[in-house]
This record gives sequence, structure tokens and C-alpha cells, in this order.
Amino acid sequence: MTFYKHSAPRSYLTSTMTDRFDCYYCRDNLHGKKYVKKDDKHVCTKCFDKLCANTCAECRRPIGADAKELHHKNRYWHEDCFRCAKCYKSLASESFSARDDGKIMCGKCGSREDGNRCQGCYKVVMPGSQNVEYKNKVWHEECFTCFECKQPIRTQSFLAKGDDIYCAPCHEKKFAKKCFHCKQPISSGGISYQDQPWHSECFVCKTCKKGLAGTRFTSHENDVYCVDCYKTDVAKKCHGCKNPITGFGHGTNVVNYEGYAWHEYCFNCKRCSLSLANKRFVITGDHIYCPDCAKKM
Repeated sequence: MTFYKHSAPRSYLTSTMTDRFDCYYCRDNLHGKKYVKKDDKHVCTKCFDKLCANTCAECRRPIGADAKELHHKNRYWHEDCFRCAKCYKSLASESFSARDDGKIMCGKCGSREDGNRCQGCYKVVMPGSQNVEYKNKVWHEECFTCFECKQPIRTQSFLAKGDDIYCAPCHEKKFAKKCFHCKQPISSGGISYQDQPWHSECFVCKTCKKGLAGTRFTSHENDVYCVDCYKTDVAKKCHGCKNPITGFGHGTNVVNYEGYAWHEYCFNCKRCSLSLANKRFVITGDHIYCPDCAKKM
């Protein structure tokens, strides 16, 4: 928006003649009469008003020789017609703005008409007022509110989701991942296990409550355990060596039979020590045998 100062009121040269001098148009003698000199022509006021006067852009009537004229970019106004198109304030001695549609406005009305519009209330954001600019858009400060709680953001941090703005607490509550254990939002960090998010402080051993982040652990029925507690409290005992079957390190494969479990490396013939994993075997009491040794017994 550009503000202008209009040109000073026009005042064509007028004077009286003592020697004979005729009007350029009607040839009336201008001796002792008022006349106007325009474009090096001497014209009586009657002919000037009829033939030479500019037309007022507002009232569309001629601007006579005795009237004060204002002009701007090849347009002309009577002094009394040069008013703001909105508030009708006289602009004869004021700054003004000229719009593309031809309207002339005072500075205040021009700002309201051409100023940025608030994305919240769609009213004009006046220059100098408290406002918020974000991604080439502008809001009144009180209109820049959280989409969820409707409270003004003001000096708080905020996050955007699509075209919607959220204060940090509402964004966390609505969009943050929730811990698999405590069901509360995870604002930062966290651990992922079996495609489920956890707070670091929630990812602890079921028995001893020791943090498991960065350590070896295992799970049982949706609970997680450190290695020591799993061996002591959860793991089955090998029917052969009587030690826990943990699935860690050597002997991760397990053989199960009629409620008993063995490390694969413990599932051997009691007599010849042949591994019987994935082979036929005979069980007698607490011991297992290969078919050949069972026959010999």
C-alpha cells in the first residue's frame, strides 16, 4: 500500500485586461474581465467552465475556474470532493492511499482495507498491533490459539499438524506415542521392543526392577526380565543337567517331551552319550537311551 500527498490545488492565471484582448473561443472582449490562461490560450471563465474545465472524478461535474482543484495521476477532484471513500474524511491536506480500483482512502482506512487479514477471525491486522506470523500467514495474538484447548499460544512453544496449531502439552497428549507399560505419552527418547514403545524408566525387570535398556533380557507372558531373574524365577530346569533353560548363549535349542525339557546338548543316550535330538529314543525312569542301548539293557 502506497501513501501519497496530492498536488496543491490548481489555480489558473486570472487577470484583467486594459488593452483589447479576445476570448480564444467566443471572441468576447476580455477587457476589464476575469479570464483564464490555459495552454497559452486566453479564455473567458464562461468558456473555460464549458469547454476546458476538468471533470471531477467523484461528482462528475466540471471543476470551474473559481473552484479549487486537486489532481493525482491524471484524475481531478473538487477540493470538497476529495474525501476518503470509507469514512468521508476530507483529504485536501492529508496523506492518502490510491487503490487499484480507483478509490481514495485516508491512511487508517487504507490500512484496514489493504492490510493482512488474520487467519483466525479474518479481520484486518492493523500495523503495529500485537500479532503472530507463521509460514507467511498472520494472526492477531489472541487469535493464534491451540486447536485442541483453544487457549492463545502467545509465548509458548507450539507444533503444527497439517494446518492445525497445537500447544506442546496438547500435541503430546494427542499425538505422542504412549508407553506400552504405563500408557502415558512418551515426549522424548524411549525404547522400542516388539514394535511397542516404552519409557526408558518403565522398561525394567519384572522381578528386581533393574533397568534393562542396553542390557540382555528376555520376556515371558508380556513381562520382561533380566537374565538373572529369568533364570531364577521363570526358566524351566533341564531334566538332564538341572540348570535353567534360558535360551541365552550355548544350548539355545530345547527338547520337550511329556512335560519335561532338556537342553538339546543334554538330550543324549545315558549309556553311549549319542545325541538323540531329532532321533528315536527310549525313556526309562529319568533317563533316555538310544534304541540299540535300550535293547542291550
